[in-house]
Amino acid sequence: MPYCLSFNQASPEASLGDDPLPHPSLESGAAASTSRNDASIPSPTFNLSHELAHAFQTPSYHDIRSRVHVIDPTQHHHKHHQTQPDIELLLSQVLQPNKECVQEALRHAKQTTLTNLVSTYFQHSENATRLCLNLYQNVHSARHYLYTPLLELFNVFPGDSHVAIDESLCNLAFDVFLKLDTFENPFSSPESYSFQETQLCFSQLKHKLDSRLHKSRSRVRLLHHATAGSALCLVAAIVAVAASAAVIASHVILTLVVVAGPLCSTYLSHSFKKKELTNISQLNAAAKGTFVLNKDLDTIDRLVSRLHTGIEYDKLFIRLGLERGRDVHSIQEIAKQLRKSHLNLTHQLKDLEDHICLWFTNVNKARFLLLKEIHLSRT
Repeated sequence: MPYCLSFNQASPEASLGDDPLPHPSLESGAAASTSRNDASIPSPTFNLSHELAHAFQTPSYHDIRSRVHVIDPTQHHHKHHQTQPDIELLLSQVLQPNKECVQEALRHAKQTTLTNLVSTYFQHSENATRLCLNLYQNVHSARHYLYTPLLELFNVFPGDSHVAIDESLCNLAFDVFLKLDTFENPFSSPESYSFQETQLCFSQLKHKLDSRLHKSRSRVRLLHHATAGSALCLVAAIVAVAASAAVIASHVILTLVVVAGPLCSTYLSHSFKKKELTNISQLNAAAKGTFVLNKDLDTIDRLVSRLHTGIEYDKLFIRLGLERGRDVHSIQEIAKQLRKSHLNLTHQLKDLEDHICLWFTNVNKARFLLLKEIHLSRT
């Protein structure tokens, strides 16, 4: 029996409130796209560096890091070695609420436009998380097979390029470069990267959620105006009847009051309004989550693109240098250039790793908040 969320105060998932989703700037952007009434509200002061530093210190973020740190990069050198069961196992450990919990929550739901949108949201977030898990493995693969060997070489290589190296160091460096030349770039080119399709799915879903949210809000406004109109009509009827009270019997007054209400407006049930407000809560949770997650994907996509370009540049330089054979000058020149790019690319790998873990944290928060709204709609 899969573990599913318990929506009470003692639930461990309640700690997700340590960093409410979405972030202030993102939430204001999402609200602006879904409600014109919020346009007059000033955007809160937002400092990206501060928000990221805070996000990287939250308990939920550290919990995610503890779950995914067990990935063994030595098992994932080439993409064809990344077996689907490995990813699915990691997905079940990282993604919460998991697929089983979502299916259980939606199993008895009536098939409506809202239900379909919610189901699509959960599926898109699951697919994107699977993609991020592959990326996380690729980060470790690049670090283990490309930049760790380079760091080990730099530790024994003279830092001053003017200091000549002996034949043994030349041969050692040449062999390392030969091995690195065979290393496949683990990050796809921006043109072929599957994140574009994933981002398009999120953008289309956001548009549909906004459209459905607008309809629900319009219905609630109509209900509000109709209810207010009915109340005014009823008051007018009572006043008119009271003015005629001297000549009309009391039982006739009751008859007029009962009849006046339906004549003024169509009967609008309280349950219908409550249902629309419940729909708005779910749509809001899904729309905000979609907005934030798509922004996270934008950041990850840019980092991946930069890493792909940087690694391709290093590989090209290594290949050009190896064509000259075991020439001391060529080997030293390769080492000099790689030392320059090494620090920058290792920092980029760290940035990508951090933002992927932040994705895991945010996607779990977003899924939890939406599933919570679904649960509340049944109480």
